[in-house]
Amino acid sequence: MSASTERWAELALHPVRIRILAAVAGARRTASDLADLLPDVPQATLYRQIATLAKAGLLDLVEERRIGGATERVYALPGHGLTPTAEALATASPADHARYFTAFVSTLLSEFSRYLNREHVDLVADGVGYQQLVLHLDEAEFLRFAQGFAELVQPLLAHEPAEGRTPRMLAMILLPLTKG
Repeated sequence: MSASTERWAELALHPVRIRILAAVAGARRTASDLADLLPDVPQATLYRQIATLAKAGLLDLVEERRIGGATERVYALPGHGLTPTAEALATASPADHARYFTAFVSTLLSEFSRYLNREHVDLVADGVGYQQLVLHLDEAEFLRFAQGFAELVQPLLAHEPAEGRTPRMLAMILLPLTKG
C-alpha cells in the first residue's frame, strides 16, 4: 500500500469503514448491497464512507451500470490488499501501534455487541467462542505453529460468499508474555 502508515490508519481504522471493507471482502458490492448488509448504518453515512474509501484507493470502482436514469457503482477491494505493508508496520511508532490495536479491539467489541443484540443468541449453535491460551514454544515450534495455521486458513480465505456460507470473524492476537 502506498499510503503512509498514519494515512492508512486515518482512512481504514474507522468503525463504519472497517465494516464496509469487511462486507466487500471477497465480493463485488453496490452501495445498495452494502445498505442491506449494514442496515444500522444511516444511508448518508454509508455513502459518505464509501466515497472516502474509494477516493483513498481502499475500495476500487470495478463497474458502473445504468439502471433507469441512475448509475449504479460496483465496488471491490483493490488487488493490493488493505493491510499496511510490513515496512509501514516496521516504521510505525508505539503510539501508532496503540491506535491500530485500539481500533482492532474496538471492532471486536462492536461486532460482539452487535451479535449479542440479535433477537436470538446461542453461542454454541452459532459457533461463537473466545478464550485465551498460553503456548510455551521455542522459536522453531512457534514457526511450525505459524506455518501450520497459515496452511490451514489460507485455502478458506478463497471462499466467496455463497448460499449456506455464514461469514465468521476470526481475530487473533499473538504476543510474547513477560516472564515472571
